Amino acid sequence: MKFNGHTFHIPVLGLCFSVDAPIKVAKYGISSVVSIVDDTLLEQMRKHHLEKNNKPYEKINSKEYDSRAKRITAYLNMMNDIVKEQFEKVKHSAFEKGSEITHYFEMLPDVSTLKQKYNEMLGSNDKSVKENMQNLLRENIRPGSIDVNIMTKLDKINYDSEGNELPGEFSDAQAALRGFAMSELESSIVFSAGMNPRLFSYIESFKDFLPDLNGRFKKKIIIKVSDFRSALIQGKFLAKKGLWVSEYRIESGLNCGGHAFATDGLLLGPILEEFKKRKEELISSIKEIFSPAVKKKNIFIDESKLTSDITVQGGVGNVEEHEFLLRNYEVKSVGWGSPFLLVPEVMNVDSKTLQQLADAGEDDFYLSNSSPLGVPFNNIRNSGKDLERITRQENGKPGSPCPKKYLISNKDFTTKPICTASLSYFKKLDELKNTEGQEEKYNSDFKNASDKNCLCEGLAASALIVNQIVDTKQSMAVAVCPGPNLAYFSRVATLKEMVDHIYGRINLITHPNRPNMFIKELGLYVDYLHNKFDEQVANFASQKQEYLDTFHKNLKEGIDYYKKLIPEIKEETEKVRQKIREDLEELETKLIMLTTSLSM
Repeated sequence: MKFNGHTFHIPVLGLCFSVDAPIKVAKYGISSVVSIVDDTLLEQMRKHHLEKNNKPYEKINSKEYDSRAKRITAYLNMMNDIVKEQFEKVKHSAFEKGSEITHYFEMLPDVSTLKQKYNEMLGSNDKSVKENMQNLLRENIRPGSIDVNIMTKLDKINYDSEGNELPGEFSDAQAALRGFAMSELESSIVFSAGMNPRLFSYIESFKDFLPDLNGRFKKKIIIKVSDFRSALIQGKFLAKKGLWVSEYRIESGLNCGGHAFATDGLLLGPILEEFKKRKEELISSIKEIFSPAVKKKNIFIDESKLTSDITVQGGVGNVEEHEFLLRNYEVKSVGWGSPFLLVPEVMNVDSKTLQQLADAGEDDFYLSNSSPLGVPFNNIRNSGKDLERITRQENGKPGSPCPKKYLISNKDFTTKPICTASLSYFKKLDELKNTEGQEEKYNSDFKNASDKNCLCEGLAASALIVNQIVDTKQSMAVAVCPGPNLAYFSRVATLKEMVDHIYGRINLITHPNRPNMFIKELGLYVDYLHNKFDEQVANFASQKQEYLDTFHKNLKEGIDYYKKLIPEIKEETEKVRQKIREDLEELETKLIMLTTSLSM
């Protein structure tokens, strides 16, 4: 029997929210993604889970040689061991009400061949036949994948105790990659935030990323992309080194959680359409580069076995959208992220933040200037970290301690980069304040820095609170990074309830007028363009007219595409399709009025 399981995955959520999600969901065949940015958090969570499972824990000290990579490897191996043990228990549990294996099959989508065989088994009255079918079912289930994420921009250079720069392989991203590469996992690494040539070149050092004779990879590469061009460029870069991209994971530029990497007005629907039409072109053009590159490594494989999946995530909210994406764009899987923040059974969300997320409405979720990286960051108003930042500023002590330094990037005042949310940065600003002729720059830089949160601590705090891990050196003020789609969910749910919602067996959407995911993204982009126009008016040097014209052109073409697409959304009723038309017309009018007013 061909394995046919879930059609969704859980993307990475912050540093801590999904950090141990595989331990909660992999045994049920659900794949999820773990951030491996914060090795301090991983070490704390490793200790927590080993002690919880009555297993010995040996600390890996941060001052130990190559401690970052070693910590990551140890954490991933621990998760792998726990999931394997859990899965064996699931596999050998009895087919009875409330059992783990029953839970496994009940959550599968109804279209799954496994689910259909399970239902057939339940309907059998022949004991012998039933036992044979149960054995067949046991042999054909699989655990979910334990995938990891590296945000390629987080790749600071590190130094030894004497201040000497360490070799490149000890940079944050390369050490994290090494930690995954040396682990026992057979899974995928997701690279997000664009291409990092130094990091991508380093992948070639590890044989697990190279194919065997059957074209099988022990460790696979997933590239998170915002458009077709990005996929082609990154895929070819890796192919030259004999590295194959097994999956291109398309994410909405704005209708997502965490950092938002907006396109130049290119919308998700047209992007997916291009991938659908040009997928074979993408694969064949990359094969032309990949094949001679692996032959140079004396690796000879059957090219016909090389495949690349297309997946999508960002803003999906109901079964109709889920199934439309699978059918119309032929994607392999759909990512469901932010709604899982309301599933404490899966995510590390402290009770206070959980209630805040459940109670929040559309206006509470916004694209903020909170990230020290200078990239727009999806946020919720009055988060614990925001309130802490404001209190510090009101007390005349702006900025945060910077113990982890994962987001350091600014060199305005220093040779080595520092974080714009840090105490050090505000101290440097004080020096600028007293410099003649620098008042305007000081005011601008201070205003910008005043929005910044310490995300290194903020995005780790919730896991410490939930798991009662004491860390006296760390602030327990929580930062959270939900996508705007969470505004339409307000009920705390169990894992089974959320999975049942994904497959249309129940409905967890509480907002009566949730817009279609494509319409929501379009509205976010129209607002984003409006803000860009405002920036141009305030500062003519900050935006080029050519960029704004391209942005507007792409939005207009996206609207035209959606007008033609609406009749093809067969999963929805005519009443819903009509609502999509009306919302689309309203946003088109808003875009016309915006551009007209600015051209006057």
